[in-house]
Amino acid sequence: MINHRFYLHYLGLTGVIALGIILRFYNLDLKPLWMDEVITAIFSLGKNFHDLPLDVVLPIEKLQKIFTYQPGKSCAQIAHNLANQSTHPPLFFCWMYSWLGLFAPLGENWIIKLRSLPALFGVGAIAAIYCLNRLAFSKAAGLKAAMLMAVSPFAVYLSQEARHYTLPMLLITLSLLGLIQIQLDIFQRQQIRLWVWLSWTIINIVGLYVHYFFILALIAEFGILLVLLCLYRANITNQLPVWLASILSISALTLSFLPWLPVILRDYHRPETDWLYSPNHIAPFYQTLLNWILMVIALPVERQPLAIAILSGVSMLCFGIWLGWQVCKGLRQLWCKSTTHLATLTLLSFFVVILLEFFAIAYFLEKDITAIPRYSFVYYPSFCALVAASLIITKKVKLKIKNNSIITIFFVSFISCVFVVSNLVFLKPFIPEQVAQTMNQNPSTPLMVVVGYGNYQDVALGLSFALALKTVRNGKEKVSKSHIPFASTDFAFFQKSPDFQSIWAKLSQLPNLTTSNLNLWVVAPGIKRRDYPQQVLLSQSTVCNIDVKQHYRVGVPYQLYRCGEKF
Repeated sequence: MINHRFYLHYLGLTGVIALGIILRFYNLDLKPLWMDEVITAIFSLGKNFHDLPLDVVLPIEKLQKIFTYQPGKSCAQIAHNLANQSTHPPLFFCWMYSWLGLFAPLGENWIIKLRSLPALFGVGAIAAIYCLNRLAFSKAAGLKAAMLMAVSPFAVYLSQEARHYTLPMLLITLSLLGLIQIQLDIFQRQQIRLWVWLSWTIINIVGLYVHYFFILALIAEFGILLVLLCLYRANITNQLPVWLASILSISALTLSFLPWLPVILRDYHRPETDWLYSPNHIAPFYQTLLNWILMVIALPVERQPLAIAILSGVSMLCFGIWLGWQVCKGLRQLWCKSTTHLATLTLLSFFVVILLEFFAIAYFLEKDITAIPRYSFVYYPSFCALVAASLIITKKVKLKIKNNSIITIFFVSFISCVFVVSNLVFLKPFIPEQVAQTMNQNPSTPLMVVVGYGNYQDVALGLSFALALKTVRNGKEKVSKSHIPFASTDFAFFQKSPDFQSIWAKLSQLPNLTTSNLNLWVVAPGIKRRDYPQQVLLSQSTVCNIDVKQHYRVGVPYQLYRCGEKF
């Protein structure tokens, strides 16, 4: 019987991880790259923004040359690029560079290769959350946590982003695992194991160089540990080694991050962080609740007909309320049981402290990070662990009801993941695919897209539009609609210095075009609709007239001009 249960348990774990792999790698290149992923690509390929062809007209076919692997770069060079042109620590990008080097030359499927490493980290997080809950609660709780993360629409969404979210999420999970083990050693075994402390410290050092938000997790963990040491000091027979290990760990973390400290202080004041706005009254509270719901259920709401959006929203809210009630009942039992009280206290305290840090950043630093669901990766491991553990009830009379609840949650989350990988949920910011479809409304007409940029984020945004447009004009849609004669497509990035008037002047000074009949789209971050002129002179000979019916905004405005009249 024991062997039978043993094999069933690990067979179930294997199946859960396999399902997690399938969900994270399915349709990995379906969604277009968006601005932040383009930034990841540039630095992970060993390049920086100075390597991009700016202030020139570029045929869209040459985009592939921008996204090619640059061999021979060191991690120090990548760190230098990030320190000067971005607001992120370097380690994730160094590992991405090494990863992409395994596949060089990248070829046409380079987006899959770019996103595959975060997807692998996402799979690793499933195994890590299993280990965390197994140590903190039980084998059954570990399996339920792995199952919950495997089919979490939020976790799948993060895993399909070419960004540094799944790696710190994995590291935070491992760090919590180390914290739980340290507490068990101190309060139950009355011992200090140096390899546990050393492993925990190394994981935290790595995390600091992966994502700045890891600092929030680190503050929470050390704060909880120190408070517990003070509260339960009477239960520790020999306190000196414990405090010595804590001091050494904190000292090692501080010393290790000192070389990057000037960079993070400079990054805080960089204009790239100004896009985060001040909170709107109580918005951080209901945004946080919405983020919790999205971790277990995500139905199509964005860009859907009103009836579908309302039905999906109401269904998500009702499911969230029902699940919240189930979790609260389970947490009370975990809190009251002596065998699970310490782990519950630790994970719940971590969860609460991170939330307080988020609210402090929103209200005191006036940067509402609760409005961005993906930033919830910081506390998601504790959320997943607690929800899964709360669904384990030992009372036999309630076992059937609880099993039905787990099956319901699994089914709803799995369906949500299907929506995620089908590009119906968690749409990419600035929706590059829609912008591309709009710009391609006349496939047989030559097309030029001009992006005015004031910073490198504008360049990355324009490149995301260009990649989506390349797919529409010369890629998959060309195969499916081969009867349409696709015309030439050009892209250009012009710096708006000192203002956008300089861009109109640069357009008039372009060399003579091979055709005067073309559609000109102007992407102009930072200007209003009325600031677009009625006419634009192109190449000193072609007049482009504004099409007042073709003005759009997806966070930035873009306007169509129809060119065809020559002087």
